Amino acid sequence: MDQAPLSPTEFASAVTAITSAFGDPSRRAIYLFAHEHLDGVTAAETAERFALHPNVARHHLDKLSSAGHLEVTTGRGAGGGAGRPSKRYKATAERVSLDVPVRQDDVLITLLGRALAMLPREVAERMAEEVGIEYGLTMAKAMGDSSDTTRSFRAALHVVADALTAHGFAAHAEKHNGMLRIVSENCPFGDTVVQNPVICAVDRGMVKGMLSALVGHSETDLQSSLPMGDDVCITNVSA
Repeated sequence: MDQAPLSPTEFASAVTAITSAFGDPSRRAIYLFAHEHLDGVTAAETAERFALHPNVARHHLDKLSSAGHLEVTTGRGAGGGAGRPSKRYKATAERVSLDVPVRQDDVLITLLGRALAMLPREVAERMAEEVGIEYGLTMAKAMGDSSDTTRSFRAALHVVADALTAHGFAAHAEKHNGMLRIVSENCPFGDTVVQNPVICAVDRGMVKGMLSALVGHSETDLQSSLPMGDDVCITNVSA
């Protein structure tokens, strides 16, 4: 049974939930670390495991706790030991699902691919990117808070990655060799994009559109692409 598209309010809520709990790659790794230990983990153990300041580790653990993904108890680990019991963070469920349903119409996507294939490549890419930009602007408006001029470019990039994840791209933002980039491990367009790689211009446009609304003009450069045989899609982004 097909699900109805999310309303702007529902979409904003979904993105907010993903951002606050698992939007940070470190936080996802910390959750999995806690999930592996039935007796829970402490902020000190987490800090040591991920080379973080204890306060930073505690911040991530508290975020996961407030979102309901971890529960807080007081006690000692399996090794016991003397001293004051530590606050321990334990996973609240045997498994967690981070999947957000992706609503796509295979017929329309196939039709789009064939239509684009009939155009000169430059024209098709330009049109696909323009569509992506318009949709990205709409996504940013649905998320709200697009007028926050104090948001850093890097923080905005994380918001964009979370929004892409909510649309099925399994994306995260990171800094690599001094460059900021968005890495997407999944493409919701399926096999159609393999036959018509120009469709990649749609998500490139989505990134531009969202960043335009959040922080202003930006430049994007596709470094690697799943349809072209790479393991992930990587888009370098600069202000």
